[in-house]
Amino acid sequence: MFFPMPQFPPLLPALVIYVLAAILPAALLLHYICCHDVIEPEPPGLLFLLALSGVGAALVASVLEGFGEWFLNLFLYQGDPLYPILLAFLVVATVEEGVKFLFLKNQTWNHPAFNYRFDGVVYSAFVSLGFAAFENIYYIFSYGLSVALPRALLAIPGHLSFSVFMGMYYGRARLKENRRHHVSALVNLWAGYLIAVFLHGFYDACAMSGTAFATGLFLVFVALMFAAARRTIKRESETDRPIVRGLR
Repeated sequence: MFFPMPQFPPLLPALVIYVLAAILPAALLLHYICCHDVIEPEPPGLLFLLALSGVGAALVASVLEGFGEWFLNLFLYQGDPLYPILLAFLVVATVEEGVKFLFLKNQTWNHPAFNYRFDGVVYSAFVSLGFAAFENIYYIFSYGLSVALPRALLAIPGHLSFSVFMGMYYGRARLKENRRHHVSALVNLWAGYLIAVFLHGFYDACAMSGTAFATGLFLVFVALMFAAARRTIKRESETDRPIVRGLR
């Protein structure tokens, strides 16, 4: 019997293009991170779960940021020059990096696959880029393909950069915890979180300020941060060491 080919609505190709434009930059950066995990690749199921955790983190963060912005509006009007700075640091960066950190720690801290220091960078990147990909879908479907390129060049690598520094300290914290250095582990956990908050907050504060000076500062900051993140990935990969004693 002859079955005619289904006729897809014209909307479907556009949806495919929009989704690919949203998730492809994150997927390419995740591949880049995985290529540097040279000693022992991570379980695909765990990595998929971490990317989904990033989506969950984005949903939770959107609710918490709404409350945070409402609370900030009780004390400042949106035209105040301090408003975008406080919104960026105290609401957006604090909430988003905090939620990503909680999902990251809940899923990986005691996982048996977390046995090398660089794993912390890999896990942090998957949560963060899962978050960024979901956020990117929202922006592209809301504002169109015109935002796809600047977000692919700035926002998605920005989320990766925040995660690299969080993940670097996260891996060090797990190593210290395994050696029974509990205070040092706690210091490293807080260092990773606070550095990610600072980088994210500075990024958003410059982007939201809208002045010529802030735009110039933003471009310089982004270039330096991306270069530092790239060097950190390379260094952490080349100097990777086991968390569990006896591993090579």
